[in-house]
Parts: sequence; structure tokens; C-alpha cells
Amino acid sequence: MQSEAAVDSIVRDVAVAALLLSGILAGLSLDKVIVQLPARRRMGAVAYAGYARAADLGNGVVFYAVVGIAAAVLTVVAFGLTLTRSTPETVRVLLGAGAGLSVLHSAATGRAAPMMFRIGRAEDTKAVLEPLLTRFARWSAVRAALQVATFVVLVAAVTAGT
Repeated sequence: MQSEAAVDSIVRDVAVAALLLSGILAGLSLDKVIVQLPARRRMGAVAYAGYARAADLGNGVVFYAVVGIAAAVLTVVAFGLTLTRSTPETVRVLLGAGAGLSVLHSAATGRAAPMMFRIGRAEDTKAVLEPLLTRFARWSAVRAALQVATFVVLVAAVTAGT
């Protein structure tokens, strides 16, 4: 049987890993909504769609998927561990909130990602691309807010557990 200290370190280590990936994902999300998506107004929808096809639908597909899935899985696993280990209630509640926010972020991604894939296949006209980009930007803003909230909650959970 493991000691209390070892059990606590397992929860802490998984939570820290979730925090690190969540921080990366939050940064990527904020970059998307604050820097990249607003640039489409200066570049135009057709030029931005070309960029998105090369970046988001190029190397971004695998990179974003791996980071996003790993961050969500680690957050949910960290919370799950608190249900089977001796963990302070504050940490358990915060990791539960983080897990819930991660699930919501994944659901919002399930709405945003199809828009990006449609942009990848869409006709190169402003009339076709602009509504798709607007919907993608809207869902990206929701995703960014959820991911930043997840990150903040995970920071609180990790610091509460130390």
C-alpha cells in the first residue's frame, strides 16, 4: 500500500501536468482569438482562409488535437484520482471544476472544428468564407474563455494542494 505522501504526489503530479498543458492550450487559444482571427479583417476572408488551410489544417490539426486531448484527459484523470485518494476537499472541488470546464471546452471545440474543416473545403469567395470564419471566431472565443478558466482553476487547485 502506498503512503499518504505518495498518493498526494500522484494527484499533484497529474494535476501539474494538466496545468502545464492547459496553460499551453490557453495561450494558443488566446493567440487565436486576440491575434490571428482579428487579422482576417485586414487580410480578407480569402487570404485568411489560405493561411488557415496551411496552418490550422496543416500541422495544426495534429498539434492542436494532441495538446487539447491530452490537457482534457489529464485534467479529468487528476479529478478522478481525487475520488479514490485522500485529497483535501478544496483540491477535489477545484479539480472537479477544471474537469467540467475541460469537458465544456471539448464540446465547444466540437462546434468550432467542423467550421474550420468547412473552411478548408469551401469555395474561395468572401461570401462563402466570411460566415464560416465568423462562426469559427465565435466558437473560438467561447473555447478561449473556457480554457483560460480551466487554467485558472488548475492553478488554484495546484497551489491549494501544496
